[in-house]
Amino acid sequence: MIPKIAVIIGSVRPTRFADKPAQWFLDIASTREDLEVELVDLRDFDLPFFAEKASNLWMPSEDPRAVAWQQKIGEFDGYVWITAEYNHSITGSMKNALDQAYKEWVHKPVGAVGYGGVGGARAVEHLRAIAVELQMVPVRNAVHIGAGEFMKVSPSGKDLPMSEISEIIEPSAKGLLDDIVWWAKATKAARG
Repeated sequence: MIPKIAVIIGSVRPTRFADKPAQWFLDIASTREDLEVELVDLRDFDLPFFAEKASNLWMPSEDPRAVAWQQKIGEFDGYVWITAEYNHSITGSMKNALDQAYKEWVHKPVGAVGYGGVGGARAVEHLRAIAVELQMVPVRNAVHIGAGEFMKVSPSGKDLPMSEISEIIEPSAKGLLDDIVWWAKATKAARG
């Protein structure tokens, strides 16, 4: 029972940094034999702002873009979001994507790779609070790319490859993946 995990890019900005840590994390996850991993990019879904009559927990969504998103994320046993920190929280596109589904998230683990001034810590904490309301299982470990490391790899800094900071943040990535795999197996077994 190998869990299938989505690595979701939570920003749609044309100038986003998220692609770089997403690929780095995907490369680490792909070396493991205890999970399947797939990159999911919010840009590929053109989600409208949430405007359904109710959450899909209560009634089916009508917008085909929301339905396509729900079907995609329903394929997975767990999720790792790549999130920037905007004004002490997650991106608006990420919050909208979380709101566009409900029953697909239930009883599945979620973690994060955050970046920004304090390593995206406030965004990761907001994601955890939202995840609880969506009946997900937020995991303890996360990857935090803080100001010093961020400025080494960001285009607004030195724009070095992620390998320049990997030694510092890779142990957190391994801890996050261990958590996600353990909880994905547990929750998948419980869901039947």
